[in-house]
Amino acid sequence: MSKILSTQMSGLFQRIIQSEEEAIEETARLLAQASVGEGNVYFACFGELLPIEIKALGKTEPFANLSKWTPETSLTDADRVCIFTTSCEDQEALSLAKKLYEDFIPFAVIAPEQQSDNNELSNLAYTYVSMKVRGGLLPHPVRIGERVVIPHLIAALFIYEAIKLNYDEMISDDEL
Repeated sequence: MSKILSTQMSGLFQRIIQSEEEAIEETARLLAQASVGEGNVYFACFGELLPIEIKALGKTEPFANLSKWTPETSLTDADRVCIFTTSCEDQEALSLAKKLYEDFIPFAVIAPEQQSDNNELSNLAYTYVSMKVRGGLLPHPVRIGERVVIPHLIAALFIYEAIKLNYDEMISDDEL
């Protein structure tokens, strides 16, 4: 079963890079705008994606110019926000996106669903990256028809690392 999981994860990463590489670069560019200006970068991570913010704020390879976001954070138009959510219909994420949109604060979204006219979160965001997670990767070992291993966190962490690589390169170029 581990070999199948490995193959499925590898396939997921390939799908993300093949179709989302440009969106990842655009997201890094959007976040870098705060670093070269007078703003801060914030990650608004919802539900099981909270570990992304913990990783980004950690001591090992921290995300440059990242400040901790809370619902009480006062944002300016120089700031940039990246929303990580496990559903484009998450009400907390949608509420934040609507507020940012109304306040003209540019933001990115990382979510499982594809960008579409029916995806309000993708329509509000300046940049949108799909995790390409449509459900479980593996069949349930006992319950026929069910699937397990829904890799939201792993896909989001992969996207985070891809954004960070681009972001670090962009802000280091500006420092030269």
